[in-house]
Parts: sequence; C-alpha cells; structure tokens
Amino acid sequence: MPHARRFARRVRPKITKGYKLPARWVIHTVGPVWHGGNHGEDDLLASCYRSCFALVEQHGIKTVAFPSISTGAYDFPMDRAARIAVRETKQFLERNQSVEQVILVCFGTSALEIHQAALHEVWV
Repeated sequence: MPHARRFARRVRPKITKGYKLPARWVIHTVGPVWHGGNHGEDDLLASCYRSCFALVEQHGIKTVAFPSISTGAYDFPMDRAARIAVRETKQFLERNQSVEQVILVCFGTSALEIHQAALHEVWV
C-alpha cells in the first residue's frame, strides 16, 4: 500500500473558475491508475470523490457533475468505479442537504447501464 499513500499525498483536487464554460466552477482531479485491484485503487478512487465533495462543500456549490473517474485511459473497471461513485455520492448527500444535484455523467449506453445497476445495488 505504499503506492496508495504516495498517490494520496500527491494528488489533491483543484478548483478553478469555469470562465467561458457553462459552469461557474471546474474541479480538476486525477484518479488512480488500475493495477489489478491489489494496490488500494478502490480507496484511492473513493478518496478522489470525497476530496471533490469537500471542495463542493467549501465553495457552496449546489450542482456538480462527475465523469466516470479513472475508467478511460487509467483502465479502472467501470462496474467497480460506478459502485464507488454511487456509494460516495450517497454518503455525501446523506450528510449534506445544501447540494441540490449530483450528476454522474455516462458516455455511452454501456456506461449508463452499469451506473444504473450500481444505483440499484448501492442506493437501496
């Protein structure tokens, strides 16, 4: 797990203005690279979401959208990442009533179906 600790210390999300984008703020984060699942990847990905949600709270953001962090070039399995994203979103919303909407952005039908399954599994 030394890799996970180094990653967590180095990687912190940053928030910037949205400038010409339709969003007031943009939160930039780097998710973990998938190395087979035995290197703390799940915890690292969950930490990415928690750190982003902390910025949402600090800046009074009412609506936030997340892509499927780490599931592209970093090869994190989509089903596993979706369950983590839904779980972290659920836990955040249970303790934060000021956020009005969290959107998990899905690129393609397969991603949508995987996230819908995660919603049914986690949000019971």
